[in-house]
Amino acid sequence: MASFSFGSGNAAKLLRIPLYLVGRVGTSLIPRGGRWVFGCGAGIGDGALALQRLVADEGHDTLWLTSSEREEQDAAALGIRTVPKSGLRGWWATARAGVLVVTHGLGDVNRYANAGAFVVQLWHGIPLKRIGLDSPATVQVPDVPGAPLLRRIIALLYRGAAQRIRVLPAASHRARGRLESAFALGDDRVVVTGEPRVDVLSAGSPAERRDDAAERLELAVGALPSSARTILYAPTWRDGAPDPAVPSAEQWMQIITLLEQHDAILLVRSHPLGAGGYASPLPTDRVRSLGSDTLSDVTPVLAAIDVLVTDYSSLAYDVGLLAMPVLFLAPDAVEYARTRGFYGRFEDVAGDDPAADWDALLVRLARLLDDDAARAEASARSATLSAEMHAFRDGRNTRRVYETIRARGIPAPKGAA
Repeated sequence: MASFSFGSGNAAKLLRIPLYLVGRVGTSLIPRGGRWVFGCGAGIGDGALALQRLVADEGHDTLWLTSSEREEQDAAALGIRTVPKSGLRGWWATARAGVLVVTHGLGDVNRYANAGAFVVQLWHGIPLKRIGLDSPATVQVPDVPGAPLLRRIIALLYRGAAQRIRVLPAASHRARGRLESAFALGDDRVVVTGEPRVDVLSAGSPAERRDDAAERLELAVGALPSSARTILYAPTWRDGAPDPAVPSAEQWMQIITLLEQHDAILLVRSHPLGAGGYASPLPTDRVRSLGSDTLSDVTPVLAAIDVLVTDYSSLAYDVGLLAMPVLFLAPDAVEYARTRGFYGRFEDVAGDDPAADWDALLVRLARLLDDDAARAEASARSATLSAEMHAFRDGRNTRRVYETIRARGIPAPKGAA
């Protein structure tokens, strides 16, 4: 079941306007210090974790704001100090921070105490589907009298919050244009440094990356047969609407049969904001869940995956750093283009004939698993797509982001030479 939609989220935002005003007055009275405060809408991970590790190693005072007991436990395992983001302690930590680092929105930290901070918005993927001010979904509100006015208010609030961003890293100049448009920011704030979240896909040798990823994956889903190939299915969020790609009982039987015939494992990762009904109706160890409740950040395990199946996820750009074949399953591509929209044409990413249902997808997947030439062709296409969107693949994106932030007036840690 979907757990969030823009409409419900924006309705809550409108009701919180008085709290935003009170918070802004409060932060105007409190001096900010040198601490870097981190938050991430997906948990302890993503680009925020990569940057926090580097910033802490450089000697800065860091703190992570958490929203669940699990996040507290994950942070503790890494030796990261935390406080809950909600409540007075989270408000105070946010209000006193010199730098705020987020990956989804200002709600990653305490939403009422960010005015006046140096905000670093790392974002969480290269936009394929339209985001921010480029998408009508962003300003959705419930269908009530005065809805057009409410949408205009939401757009103003979104634009105002975006203007607090001081640094927004982009993977490439092509991605930069999309982010500038989505956040209504100039090119002085959107900088082509590469994204910290994908450094893990470039660091070390291919063998080292795969071994590390396989170890992480096994911790998440249990032991996998050494001979089995792994297929990651990662459908994206549909803003509260039902996922049209959930397999029927008959399709599940076909999926399991194919997996058994080709000695493969299907890992299902529904979007954390809208998990679909992807539990197999038949008992099988060939299908396993890899949801955000199992693994908050999927990027570090991608090197252990052999094939990605998705619809509109930005993972399609990322796995090309590993030359991983990608298959597209998009039963609602026309409707999604109408209601959400894409940057450019979906066909330029997915090819001229993305699968519209599981029947078509399984035919293509079987060919990919059977035919070395087909797999090599798909790998090359994936690498080419990624090269168009990722300007760097040297594992130093995090370092470039850090140096950009420091160059914009953030002081060195206390005691540094």
